[in-house]
Amino acid sequence: MACQSQESALCLPTSCVLTALVVYSVNLEKKENAAAHHTSEFQTQKLVLRRGQIFNLKVVLNRPLQPQDELKLVFSTGERMSHFVELDPMTSFRSKGWQVKITKQSGGEVTLAVISAADAMVGKYYLKVNESKCGIFFLLFNPWCADDSVYMPSEEERAEYILNDTGYIYMGFAKQIKEKPWTFGQFEKHILKCCFSLLTHLEPSELQSPVIVSRTICTMMCAVNNGVLVGNWSGDYSKGTAPYVWTSSVPILQQHFITKEPVCFGQCWVFSGILTTALRAVGIPARSVTNFESAHDTGKNLIVDIYLDESGKTITHLTKDSVWNFHVWTDAWMKRQDLPQGHDGWQVLDATPQEISEGGFRTGPSPLSAIRLGKVEIQYDTKFVFTEVNGDKFIWLVKQNQGREKNVLIAVETASIGKNISTKMVGENKREDITLQYKFPEGSPEERKAMEKAAGKHPDEDKPGRRPVNSMLQIHVLQNSVELGYPVTLTLVLKRKTATPQNVNISCSLDLQTYTGSQKTNLGIIQRTVQIQGQESEVVLSMDANSYIYKLGMVDDEVVIKGFIITEIVETGDKVATDTTLSFLYPAFSVEMPDTGKVNWPLLITCTFKNTLPIPLTNIRFSVESLALSNMQSWDQGTVPPGQSITFQMKCTPVKSGPKKFIVKFTSRQVKEVHAEKIILITK
Repeated sequence: MACQSQESALCLPTSCVLTALVVYSVNLEKKENAAAHHTSEFQTQKLVLRRGQIFNLKVVLNRPLQPQDELKLVFSTGERMSHFVELDPMTSFRSKGWQVKITKQSGGEVTLAVISAADAMVGKYYLKVNESKCGIFFLLFNPWCADDSVYMPSEEERAEYILNDTGYIYMGFAKQIKEKPWTFGQFEKHILKCCFSLLTHLEPSELQSPVIVSRTICTMMCAVNNGVLVGNWSGDYSKGTAPYVWTSSVPILQQHFITKEPVCFGQCWVFSGILTTALRAVGIPARSVTNFESAHDTGKNLIVDIYLDESGKTITHLTKDSVWNFHVWTDAWMKRQDLPQGHDGWQVLDATPQEISEGGFRTGPSPLSAIRLGKVEIQYDTKFVFTEVNGDKFIWLVKQNQGREKNVLIAVETASIGKNISTKMVGENKREDITLQYKFPEGSPEERKAMEKAAGKHPDEDKPGRRPVNSMLQIHVLQNSVELGYPVTLTLVLKRKTATPQNVNISCSLDLQTYTGSQKTNLGIIQRTVQIQGQESEVVLSMDANSYIYKLGMVDDEVVIKGFIITEIVETGDKVATDTTLSFLYPAFSVEMPDTGKVNWPLLITCTFKNTLPIPLTNIRFSVESLALSNMQSWDQGTVPPGQSITFQMKCTPVKSGPKKFIVKFTSRQVKEVHAEKIILITK
């Protein structure tokens, strides 16, 4: 003891030189931090954090910390780790909005609490403590942080728009809306890495802004911008996957991340699905939104012009504008600090390649508040979105008169564009109609004022004589669908202001179309002359099922029947027109699925489908997709003859536990979008 004391006494003049501080280990406390940051579900070895929120680190040193020690934390990010934040709880505990403090010390073990800046750059970070490399973590936007520009106050909305990894995308048309189950899967393996790999060309400061990050992700969803997915509306998908086959974003984003090649093929709902997934993954609240009767106004004049010949057939070389039965995009939630006040909240982003915006195919972010008010000058691409959800539809009859064409306006529809705008309801498996978030009620003074503002003038002032005389006749069609294999039946309701008997010529042209309004073939023309009595009459038109059955496999897309009807009162020459869309109702699809299953134990699913058509169904495929499975599984089953049923048993093995949605699909060349779904509880 005396010797040790002597040694101690001898060292005092040199102020007792301490052993150099050595970092033995740093524990990023992955489990606890991930739970606090709502990131436990991410299938990655790396810690995932949200900005502006506290996280804890446990540092083990070779000895207790002394006041003169330096404990330097360096958080680096960017392509060449060029941007970094330095913190030291012993001296400079604040830097660039980040903070650190020591919360606990026990010998050489030190617990640190770190808070990142609420506007920190998102992406991959590297942590060093006193030059020791201590790990990698991902930093996301944070809707739970009131100072983050993506802050969302409602816990229920955060659970839906950030944490829910399954949902629905709505399809069909305004009077016959169908739900398509969709797996977003934002927490699955490689998804987060894929999303951040699409942002590597951004400047570090740009990674702070949800406006720039969301616009960039939107751009990179599309292969024409050297991004993820190839759009294809041709009907020929032999060199890839047909768009209707996808039910999940996961295989698309995973395939792109692994191969670095564009994935074939997608249409609007697939682009929206992968964009919603990517935004939720990086922490921006997002929802897939469907606009029914979506205008694609090539003239940008807020009018969709459709030209018909006297039989009701569309004149394609004149009809440049189109109305899609539906179009799907994504809304993202954020503050718009780059705009005048009043434009925070939901913003439209559309990854479907339609419109060039600042040199690339992309749309948005465009604020719903600006769309609603007709403020089309507000960035980004608000005029394009406004014309999709607003506008008037003009139907023109092109008459031949002594070799010259004369256009006669026979219908104006002011409430037919932008109908039943839909998204999945928060916390429920139901559709929510959000039309009034996009526009004022049809025909209201506010709606017409928004139209005037968007047009830059009164909407009628540049089209003298374009509005038709109030017709003595009104028509509408009762049916919305055709049962597959049965005749097409249309019941026309004719309303007049007089009860005098009159003769009416009716011409109805029926086309087979895809959802974008692209005409694939004319099915035929029905012409009738009837005498009507009373103020309201019904006339039934029908066309044999053979008119469409043999044409169903013409394109590898789901098709609908589009009808244009022209009526003329013989005695007065008064003409009026309308259009209608009919979807096909498919035969019953019977699926038996168990209520429970076990990880690594086979699960049996039995499917039965009856072919009610007089033709064989070809290229039959059954598939099952679930986040419980390692990947989508499918089985080709050849052909089902007319009138026959097929029963098929699928065997799949879950690899993840929990309540998991299973989506089972039947597809063929002739019949698409037949599916069933069920939540199955998978236990370990």
